[in-house]
Amino acid sequence: HVQLVESGGGSVQAGGSLRLSCKVSGSTSIHYCMGWFRQAPGKGREAVASISIDGGSTDYAGSVGGRFTISRDNAKNTLYLQMDSLKPEDTAMYYCAAGPGSRDFRYWGRGTQVTVS
Repeated sequence: HVQLVESGGGSVQAGGSLRLSCKVSGSTSIHYCMGWFRQAPGKGREAVASISIDGGSTDYAGSVGGRFTISRDNAKNTLYLQMDSLKPEDTAMYYCAAGPGSRDFRYWGRGTQVTVS
């Protein structure tokens, strides 16, 4: 049973930084493509970034490109999202996900809240 647990969210002022982490348990992360999603109040879920199994390929939403960096440490079964130059519009619940492909995320965490003021 694959479990994903996010951490690292919090409240920060505009222009600040946060680093989110997502720990994978019940399996090894090396089997999965992984990604970060977010959902703001009253809005739909938005894909933020994804990373291939070996970390060699990444993809970002246009709204975060150049500010956010996704990375993974398969030895630690952990996914990261470094968020810099945060804006109020980045405020949302952030979720990590894992699956066999970037279009097939099957496992989801419960989310970590990011608030930018």
